[in-house]
Amino acid sequence: MLSISNLNYFIGERILFENAQLHIKPKEKIGLVGLNGTGKTTLLRIINGEITPDGGEVSKRNDCSIGYLNQDLLSFQSQESIVAVAMDAFKEAVEYEIKIEHIIKQLETDYSDKLVNTLANLQEKYEALGGYTLQSQAEEILEGVGFKTTDLHRPLAEFSGGWRMRVMLAKLLLEKPSILMLDEPTNHLDLPSIQWVENYLKNYDGAVIIVSHDKIFLDNTVSKIIEVSNFKLNSFSGNYSFFVEEKTLRDEIQKNSYLNQQQKIKQTEQFINRFRAKSTKARQVQSRVKSLERMDVIEDLQSESAAVSFNFKFSQQSGRHVKILENVSKSYGNLEVLKPSTIGIERGDKIALIGANGIGKSTLLRIITNTEKHGGKVETGHNVIPAFYAQHQIEALTIENEILDELKQAGTGKLEQELRMILGCFLFSGEDVFKKIKVLSGGEKSRVALAKTLISEANFLLLDEPTNHLDIISVNILIQALQQYKGTFVLISHDRHFITEVANKIWYIEDQTIKQYPGTYAEYDIWRKKALTKPLTVNQVKKVESTTKKKKKNPINPDIATINQIANLKKKLVQLESDIETLEKDIKATEQKMSSPDIYSNLEKLEKVNVEYENLKNILKEKNKEWEVLALEIEELE
Repeated sequence: MLSISNLNYFIGERILFENAQLHIKPKEKIGLVGLNGTGKTTLLRIINGEITPDGGEVSKRNDCSIGYLNQDLLSFQSQESIVAVAMDAFKEAVEYEIKIEHIIKQLETDYSDKLVNTLANLQEKYEALGGYTLQSQAEEILEGVGFKTTDLHRPLAEFSGGWRMRVMLAKLLLEKPSILMLDEPTNHLDLPSIQWVENYLKNYDGAVIIVSHDKIFLDNTVSKIIEVSNFKLNSFSGNYSFFVEEKTLRDEIQKNSYLNQQQKIKQTEQFINRFRAKSTKARQVQSRVKSLERMDVIEDLQSESAAVSFNFKFSQQSGRHVKILENVSKSYGNLEVLKPSTIGIERGDKIALIGANGIGKSTLLRIITNTEKHGGKVETGHNVIPAFYAQHQIEALTIENEILDELKQAGTGKLEQELRMILGCFLFSGEDVFKKIKVLSGGEKSRVALAKTLISEANFLLLDEPTNHLDIISVNILIQALQQYKGTFVLISHDRHFITEVANKIWYIEDQTIKQYPGTYAEYDIWRKKALTKPLTVNQVKKVESTTKKKKKNPINPDIATINQIANLKKKLVQLESDIETLEKDIKATEQKMSSPDIYSNLEKLEKVNVEYENLKNILKEKNKEWEVLALEIEELE
């Protein structure tokens, strides 16, 4: 369907592609991967005809159409409704519709046979193009990518860049091009929309090329990976997970071949240098010089699996309770975003706040930081030092600063060598640290802003969509950083692999209420799917009951027994919570006692109070462990 042969492309003296080959077959689902700056977006622009290569040939079938979703579409503006913009995908059918409406108007005064026949012909062609179902198709796809029914007739100009990008995605899907090219489509989609697009692309009738940092999205949508590496386009059959395994094997072979060749080159050069001046060895020396010139040099590997080690330093640990949200609510006029909800954040919590866009996730994050007006009360715990990362942190970077200077201004007092080590973890090495912010790409600016957040010595992080604009290797670095982080954080993300790797609790907003799942995203996903499973039919229920009766040995109804067990456990849990609250008050009173001049000036009294304080802390620790065991037991029974 489309073929690229001997592709060459240069940016100045820098080689991007050299004799690269690519063949795209009908209905192929391709993931395009590679390090930042290797030319993924450039390749898409070459295929789209926006860029002319310096050499080689790009050929496609006459009936091959191309649709390209790229970040430039963020700036597209229109006063038309979003459904009208999406309907632009059906230009031919829309033109027929306009003609039909015009003739119907004419027929009010001129009911001639000629007009009637013209109308019949137009209607026949319009129907053949599916004209009578086009609007419903457009509405279905717009709702699939996250728009509410009430939004469909609002002007495009009223929506933010991310939502406008969704409209352009919907328009492309409606156009159904032979080759659909998507550059980071998940950046502007929430989790339900990502899953909807995944299902749509699985059944898409054309070929698809996707550039994405979302590993799970790639796994669920593509069956072939094209890796941009060493100026070539390397093909791997299979999804992203298969590519990682296969690439590891290929890399091992290439590394060994490279080392063997380097050893051979070294030995040959030593022979040449040793015998260059001897006339008796002239022929052998010349032979080896020619063999070096003819040798196809094997490239060394570029590491894409950077392992990072962060040394997070807190000036102080936070207390056990980081934040307590009590009856927190939020409304915008008559629109209720959050009903009164009570929930807490404990030290060591790694919370992922998930769900569809527009349900109040970013609002809740701002409520936690007390930068958003709200109902109810938000209490901040003892010694909590917060740091907030969102899109405006990228915009707040000083564009005339060099990267190293930008980190120095974070005010942590770290030495330049320490800062350079941290920047190295974020893929800024050597002279890169002296680049000015203004010349960086969006992904590079994101990495600088994230580095600034992570070195802030905060013990409580709030991160709003931190993986947006990052490539796969940068996401992996952020995962490692957050896994090593000893503090507490709450983050918003739609990247399921990222959430799975870093979160130990899941928050979600349901019926305008904040709810919590006390486990990883993988566990939450299994639980959620079970919860959404359709209830059994009457016959299925009878069958289950019949099977249960046959197997059951205990005459007591197991449901009643379970209910009684849960009730007893909950009583113990309430008593434990009361004990913990009393202990916490006692510890606080003891701390105040220790700060009294009568005590700290008397060594004997101070020692006695210290022993009392340590005993209380040990008892509290044991009580907390008991509480966790009980809570888990109740959760499993429920």
